[in-house]
Amino acid sequence: MARKPKNELSRDDKKARAEAAEQEALLREVDDAVRQGDFESFATTYGKPLMGVVIVALAAFGGYIWWDNQQEKTLEGQSEALVVALDQLENGNNASALEGLEGIEGDTTPAISAKLLRAGMASEAGNSEEAAKLFGEVAADENAPKLLRDMATLRRVTLQYDQMKPADVIAALQPLATPGEPLFASAGEIVAHAYLKQGKRDEAGALFGQIARDDGTPEGTRARVLNMAGVLGVDAVDDVDALLETQRVQPDDAETASE
Repeated sequence: MARKPKNELSRDDKKARAEAAEQEALLREVDDAVRQGDFESFATTYGKPLMGVVIVALAAFGGYIWWDNQQEKTLEGQSEALVVALDQLENGNNASALEGLEGIEGDTTPAISAKLLRAGMASEAGNSEEAAKLFGEVAADENAPKLLRDMATLRRVTLQYDQMKPADVIAALQPLATPGEPLFASAGEIVAHAYLKQGKRDEAGALFGQIARDDGTPEGTRARVLNMAGVLGVDAVDDVDALLETQRVQPDDAETASE
């Protein structure tokens, strides 16, 4: 009697394997169907909102490009109007210049510069109240460059100095009256005078001395603060020879004058 090969499967084994293969195929089909169903369900639930988000994002991007182009055109137009107004001022056509400056509005740098020019024109015309108002608006404008805000603050305080309390003057200009600040000399001189109004001679003298020693101080201002520092007993001259050279006075002449 012939014997079955060892590797030959019995009928039951073959049947079991066939059923297992069918089961695996069925599970794969079910799994694929579930995945497809999940995708369709996700698309149905979130497809429209996601499409809406995409559309909004594209619209926003397009809007930004349009806005950026419009901003650039606005800046170009305002810059041109500012140049025309400056030409009018140089030619003495103040009325035309003012009309042009009043047409430059907004929070752009040309608009802020135009407001400063209007404030300066009002000051020159003797309208201190209007000038101080415009300078105050620029000083409080967070969109304005810092230097322009500082300049406006200084001009406003200068115009209103006689009506302000010394403490208010000092509070307004103290940040500018610091060595290293672009407006140190001008702001510091006003603050020092406010100290004198308060009777604070030591503080005033020390500040006059600082201004006199500062390399960025204009010579006209240096002469004034040197005189004030001397009156208050502060020696603000570090290099006498350099000072005499600056003032075009020879040491021999100074000795003769002192004799």
